[in-house]
Amino acid sequence: MRLQCLVFITFITVATTALAQDAQPASDPQVSQGTQTPEISKTENPPEPEAHGSRLHWHDIPKNVLHDEKAIFTSPFHINRDNAKWWLLFGGATGILIANDQRISDAMPQKNVLTRSSTWASRLGADYSIYPMWGTFYLVGKAGNNPRARDTGRLGIEALIDADITVNILKLVTQRPRPENQGDKVAFFSGGDAFPSGHSIKSWALARVAAREFPDKKFVPILAYSAASAVTVARVAGRRHSPSDALVGSAMGFFIGDFVYRHHHAPSEKSNALSWLSNHVDVGFNVGGSPRLLSTTVPNPLQRSLNY
Repeated sequence: MRLQCLVFITFITVATTALAQDAQPASDPQVSQGTQTPEISKTENPPEPEAHGSRLHWHDIPKNVLHDEKAIFTSPFHINRDNAKWWLLFGGATGILIANDQRISDAMPQKNVLTRSSTWASRLGADYSIYPMWGTFYLVGKAGNNPRARDTGRLGIEALIDADITVNILKLVTQRPRPENQGDKVAFFSGGDAFPSGHSIKSWALARVAAREFPDKKFVPILAYSAASAVTVARVAGRRHSPSDALVGSAMGFFIGDFVYRHHHAPSEKSNALSWLSNHVDVGFNVGGSPRLLSTTVPNPLQRSLNY
């Protein structure tokens, strides 16, 4: 219990430090040269800077999760030249591990030097730890008026829901036992809930969201991916999962987190500024050929629903 509390406190401390460095003072709407900025009503989650604003509103999560799950389970039908390499890489690695899982399980000692530490690392990726810890991003952001923190909290919760639904469906279908005892059979469709690793899929989904949200703070991706890796290794070392369970869970979690970020995060200033302008600014031309601004539409990213 003391170790778990220490991990929890360390996580909050590191997260709070990163979020505090990124905090920006709120600015009031201004009037510029005859054009008045639209008045913004006060809401629970006020509009955020476009660079760190989420297109996700809390009440949109059920609808968005349905979109996400459809995309996840139909992804094999959308293999193309750009993503085929990832399917081949992880598909081949998974096949090799599945073919050797039984041999690895039989060769592993029942208890080893990592058994105890694996138990504690596994608890870090459990629901009773991971959901409250991730909620600190939103709470810190709300209390400190930090848009990026609130954004990270919202996106992370949706990634967790997506990962939970996906992994439980796959567990129900595959019915693979856990290699808890040396010599236990780990064949599919034998009654079990091991494939893929739920701890791994959720840990890597959150790690990817955090890494995408804080690319400018190098220690955040390093910390996030290190924690996710520790959870994955712990599940295998603690004989809770076969290696292929952990690999598939990690890979799926990584791509689920990336998918949620790309589809629910507002465009960044650097990569999508031109695309965003083309969708929200109409430009016409005067009789002489000079450009003329016709209209602009700057929607509240927290009040529009996602259409993709």
